[in-house]
Formats: sequence, C-alpha cells, structure tokens
Amino acid sequence: MIGFALSFFGLMGFALMSLALTIHELVVLAVAGVWVAMVEIGGSLAWRWRKRKGQDTEPGARNVLIVGAGEPGRRIARYLEKHPETGRTVCGFLDDWKPMGNGVIGRVSELTKLARTGFVDEVILAGPHDRKAALRVLGEARRLRLDVKMAPDLFGCEPVRRLERLGGIPLIALHEERVPRQGLFLKRGIDVMGSAGALAALAPVLALVGLLIKLDSPGPVLYAAPRVGRKGRPFRCYKFRTMVEAADEMKAKLRERNQRLGPFFKIASDPRITRVGRWLRRYSLDELPQLWNVLQGEMSLVGPRPHPVDDFLTYGIEHFQRLDVTPGITGLWQVTARRDPSFETGMELDLEYIQRWSLGMDLRILLKTAAAVVRGSGD
Repeated sequence: MIGFALSFFGLMGFALMSLALTIHELVVLAVAGVWVAMVEIGGSLAWRWRKRKGQDTEPGARNVLIVGAGEPGRRIARYLEKHPETGRTVCGFLDDWKPMGNGVIGRVSELTKLARTGFVDEVILAGPHDRKAALRVLGEARRLRLDVKMAPDLFGCEPVRRLERLGGIPLIALHEERVPRQGLFLKRGIDVMGSAGALAALAPVLALVGLLIKLDSPGPVLYAAPRVGRKGRPFRCYKFRTMVEAADEMKAKLRERNQRLGPFFKIASDPRITRVGRWLRRYSLDELPQLWNVLQGEMSLVGPRPHPVDDFLTYGIEHFQRLDVTPGITGLWQVTARRDPSFETGMELDLEYIQRWSLGMDLRILLKTAAAVVRGSGD
C-alpha cells in the first residue's frame, strides 16, 4: 500500500503536467491562477508577519548592483530604498575610484564574485563614461544572465524611448534576460495543486508513517532540516525522521567516512539511520512532508535538491548558480546519476536543468521519479 501511495504521487504529477501540456492554455491558466492567488495571499500575510519580526526582505525582490557610487548612482539607490514597491533591493555599489565602505562593496573586476554570492538579478550602470569598463560589465552580466540598465544622461543625451525612471534618472535596457513567465506561472500552479491534492490523498499514509516512527525510536516524527533555498534564503525543509535523535551531533565524527566528492555528505550503512528510517528511505517516503514546503512556495515538485547549510558554506563561486531557482523534491540529478559520488556531476546536471527547463522536462523527471519509487531504489 505504501509503494502504491507514493506511486500515486508520481501519477498525480504526471496527470497535472499532462493537463498543462494538452488542455487549452487559457483554461489551465485560469485554474492555476486561482490556486496561485490563494498562495500569494498567504505569502503576503506571511511576509508581513516576518516584517514585524524584523525580517523585512520581501521574497521575490530583485537584487540590484549599481556600478558607480557618484551622485547618479546614489540618487537611484535612495529612490529604490524609499520605493519598495519597485520590487528592487540594492546590494551595494561597484566603483573603481571611490573608497570602500559607505555602500561601496567592491570593484568592477569583482562583479562575478559579488553577483553570484549576492544573488544579483540586475546591474545598473550609473558611473562615469568608460567604454571598456561598460563593455566588460555588459559582457560579464550577460554571461551571468543578469539584466543590465544604463543611465544615458551620463553621456549627455536622453533616450528616444524612456523605459523607466528611477529617482528622476531615465534608464534604458542594454540587456534583459528572457524569463518564461507563463511557464513559471503554470509550474507554480501545478506545484500548488499537486502538493495540496497529494497531502489530502495521502493523509492516512502520513499518519501511519508517523505512528511507525514513534513506535520504532524515541524522538519527534518530523525532522525540520535547515536548508538553503532560492537566492540563498534559508528555510526549514520537512522530512520524516529516519535517524536517531543525536544524528546531527554525530555527523562531524562521520565526516571522514564521506563517500561523496565535494561539498556533499553521504555514507553507506549510516549508523544513525533507524530500522523504519531505512525502509522509508528505500521508497523515498521520508520526503513526503516536503509537499508542505512546496505548498508554501519554498520548494517545487521538480528542481535541484536543497543542500544543508554546512554543505552550502563550502560552495565555490561557480556553484551559486544552482540557487537561481526554487529547489525541488526531485530533480534531474536524482533520476540520472543518483548514485554518482561526484558533486560536480550533480552540479552539471542541476545547471543543465536550469538552462534547459521546460514543463515537458518536469513531466519526464516526475515519471522517472515515480518509476524509481515503485522499484524501491532509494538509499
């Protein structure tokens, strides 16, 4: 019955994805829109609660780097700070001539590092005219898939078509990333419908698993694991507890037995795993509570798996790109090279997923996940 229940989750994902790919687009958008609206209202209320708690960064805000800490750049920054409705947060200034501090966080040559570690979405050129520096910024920003805007009045001219004004300064777009907004809207709608439906349908299974965990070993039923999500935001990733209570304390002592390469921890015959936990992992049932994370918008049904905070702290600059998207319950790595010990192989597959993403790819991954679950190939 347990294997059937989880395969039901996979089939549900298949049905929802098929719905998105075959029914008239407007019908799907209408259905998804209702669900997304409900979730967004809840998300807005949650953000207001976080703001009262002092965590005032709105989820989804675009992070901006301003090149040039002179008066035009400062004026743009002041405007963005006073107008949060623009959906932008200033990370700081890059300037080769101004001293460090007072918002200047680096030099133009450090764009790659600071853009990656700061999860930057947009670069605004507001510095003195320097053709070589501007071309360097534009080229690097395009490679990093960042939007780039420029203040043309720095060159003594006004744009023919004014796209936007920030603090009275007109900006023109030099480069804008093409975002599949409609596809992402559908993906979120499918996430909401799939996770809500699965949680309701699997409620008896969830209760049974919780009872088995309680009977098998002392400790809580759920394990709230600290994980790193989109743009480096930490969140609590829920799982059924499959290890003994002191598992986190034992991890440091077991590091030398790590069988994975790179910033990832995995060992065979892990002594911390309980009897019921081993069975839950075999059929991936321990991941079911993450449907709640999907419903909250912290995760997606499909995406790169979220890493523990201590693994994230060992990331290289090239690894940060995997955090450009929402993490998932299952992903390309899990259905392609799950047992490959190389972290770099997994990273390559995660980046491939990000660059080639489509609803069809999500469907194929869900189908392969359902097949793996039925086979009981988890570890």
